[in-house]
Amino acid sequence: MPTLLITHPVCLEHDPGPHHPECPERLKVVLAALETEEFHLLLRAEAPHATMEQLSRAHPMSHIEHILSSVPSQGHCTIDGDTFLSPNSGEAALRAAGAVCLAIDEVVSGRVRNAFCAIRPPGHHAELHQAMGFCLFNNVVVKTYHARAAHGISRVAVVDWDVHHGNGTQHMMEDDPDFFYASTHQSPLYPGTGWADETGVAGNVLNVPLPPGTDSQSFRAAFSNRILPALEDFKPGLILISAGFDAHIADPIANLRLEATDYGWATREILAVAGRVCENRVVSALEGGYDLAALMACTTHHVRALMGG
Repeated sequence: MPTLLITHPVCLEHDPGPHHPECPERLKVVLAALETEEFHLLLRAEAPHATMEQLSRAHPMSHIEHILSSVPSQGHCTIDGDTFLSPNSGEAALRAAGAVCLAIDEVVSGRVRNAFCAIRPPGHHAELHQAMGFCLFNNVVVKTYHARAAHGISRVAVVDWDVHHGNGTQHMMEDDPDFFYASTHQSPLYPGTGWADETGVAGNVLNVPLPPGTDSQSFRAAFSNRILPALEDFKPGLILISAGFDAHIADPIANLRLEATDYGWATREILAVAGRVCENRVVSALEGGYDLAALMACTTHHVRALMGG
């Protein structure tokens, strides 16, 4: 079975403004990497709109309406000091959330091996009632609830290896014992959450904060010794990846020292767990990563691993 790539051209039209790190060029280099001959067997699909029903499982309508009504007809609108809207941001956010729901449908149906959603804006900082940290809607939580509502998969796990802690994802999942959230991230660093003693309502949150300067060897040890055993013990029916690539050594806004090959390794390790506990069901969605060359390399290793390489 093929790996599915889901994206949409309008995700390139979300424009936070000049010199913003979460720029359209990020998605351009990701898509360029996946257009090479190595990836010609990828199945490709265009992201649909998320429906209000899909979004409102994760966010209250007041938040959804606030974001969509704030989209400017021209120029930019500020949500917070890091998060901006441009005229096509609402459409991009709806397509990003729609992509992850389509990915769930295709993976659970067995029509594809797994899926990677090349989308922006990212999502894991978005809180229940608040857009923040470049994120408008929490894409991974939208797909978590979609898996439950549309496919009856009650136990869902999220593995988040973005260099920044996914505060929104954790806060929206931590009170449900059938959701599991695991994160490796630099600490201290924005957003200032993700401490090891944040464990959720039933031990269903696992944070593995990494000090600045952590290298590949230490990351792999933490992942092998902490994340993977807990993930397997949880026995989810589906594994979701918040695939941020900003822990790479070249990334300009953090201080971890991972290499592109680490993401291929981590992907293969998650796939191995998925093969044992959840019928290989894995869906990944793009989060951070702000050095363009590093982002391109990391995505290549990640998607190659999803395809079985």
